[in-house]
Amino acid sequence: MIEVNQTYELLPTVDLGAYAAWVKKALGIVLKQPGFVEFRAHRNLLGSPQVRTTTVWQSAPDWARFDEGDWQTLELELRRMATQLRVELWGPSPMVPEPLRPGR
Repeated sequence: MIEVNQTYELLPTVDLGAYAAWVKKALGIVLKQPGFVEFRAHRNLLGSPQVRTTTVWQSAPDWARFDEGDWQTLELELRRMATQLRVELWGPSPMVPEPLRPGR
């Protein structure tokens, strides 16, 4: 599995209603993608970047299909409301490939 972390800053003039509508639309599309596993969203408690989303995919090719398809339109729409968009792809560590938790 891979994780795709995306961070961005909302423009100061963003219409929060329009942004909320975009989020709802984007989630509806992402949730239907082949190979999609999980979505998480966070806000930065220290301020910047304001938004971080994490999507988990079965494989890099699954993400690539989404990135080359539906994401193209969604990203263009997001760029009208946000700046400093950054996308990072993360894979498992060869040293610690599975999550560690207390008591395991």
